[in-house]
Amino acid sequence: MSVQTIRNVFSVETGYRLSDDQIVNHFPNHYELTRKDLMVKNIKRYRKELEKEGSPLAEKDENGKYLYLDFVPVTYMLPADYNLFVEEFRKSPSSTWIMKPCGKAQGKGIFLINKLSQIKKWSRDSKTSSFVSQSSKEAYVISLYINNPLLIGGRKFDLRLYVLVSTYRPLRCYMYKLGFCRFCTVKYTPSTSELDNMFVHLTNVAIQKHGDDYNHIHGGKWTVSNLRLYLESTRGKEVTSKLFDEIHWIIVQSLKAVAPVMNNDKHCFECYGYDIIIDDRLKPWLIEVNASPSLTSSTANDRILKYNLINDTLNIAVPNGEIPDCKWNKSPPKEVLGNYEILYDEELAQGDGADRELRSRPGQSLGPKGSRSRDSGRTVLTTWK
Repeated sequence: MSVQTIRNVFSVETGYRLSDDQIVNHFPNHYELTRKDLMVKNIKRYRKELEKEGSPLAEKDENGKYLYLDFVPVTYMLPADYNLFVEEFRKSPSSTWIMKPCGKAQGKGIFLINKLSQIKKWSRDSKTSSFVSQSSKEAYVISLYINNPLLIGGRKFDLRLYVLVSTYRPLRCYMYKLGFCRFCTVKYTPSTSELDNMFVHLTNVAIQKHGDDYNHIHGGKWTVSNLRLYLESTRGKEVTSKLFDEIHWIIVQSLKAVAPVMNNDKHCFECYGYDIIIDDRLKPWLIEVNASPSLTSSTANDRILKYNLINDTLNIAVPNGEIPDCKWNKSPPKEVLGNYEILYDEELAQGDGADRELRSRPGQSLGPKGSRSRDSGRTVLTTWK
């Protein structure tokens, strides 16, 4: 179902009841995670709640920055947080910020700014242009632009990772092993003269495919396993494993942040497209989560990957190809997972007393910055559970 259809199915006015053999591919209010403004709002709320509980996860450094939960760039909603944003902007006036409409995808409506006058101009333009924009004007986020991205071959890239959630309470999610990197077609420069050149800054295929240097054979894409090999050979195995640990940790934390507000309807599952940017210090940043990651293919490899993605997703949502049953407890046997691997299972974690351990040994199993087991340099999933 499309996002719009889901809205109609679950709407109070037009909605109807799904029967036990009907399963749909979105949660009713998935936008709590997939709208840029709501995702940030929920993550901020989650941090505050953990702080109140005195959780070691909410620990801060001497500058008041979160040690473990600092994985989303500084972000404000416009126009609501305009004054807060200005205050932050004035602290480092040479910084670049990226503005995005909350509800759009594929890089539409995104632009970069490095002067307050550019925001004022945007604000004026959107006020006068039409009545419609009054409502859309409400829905912009402005985030600190990560201007030190990790470059490969001089180009900026981001990671598209697929994460399947079969239930939010208890949380059970799977990571798809075959994600990919999306590269810009033009070499990166932090120069402010290139702020308007989206081929330098935005990795969306919907934008890059119009670039002169777009390659239709590989589509500017690299598999995650290629990225891993590249990083292991240039930066070493240990830091590479730590990076992937941190990426997994970020994903689980973002899902935990929205789990309490998500309408955990038993008829629902969802495959999200996570966009992650890695900076030159090998710190991963969560940029956004997509409710309808593109399933069309731009290359032959893309077609194979997405065919397998859909196939494996359905095998977990509807095991054995039988008639769906939403009462089924949604924990499929390992052999049907295909290219998915279990990322987090709250029931198992609580059963293992993992959370208790987390509280009793704050320095150890806290997260990616806690101590790692150094057995073989492989990703040891338990390091952050």
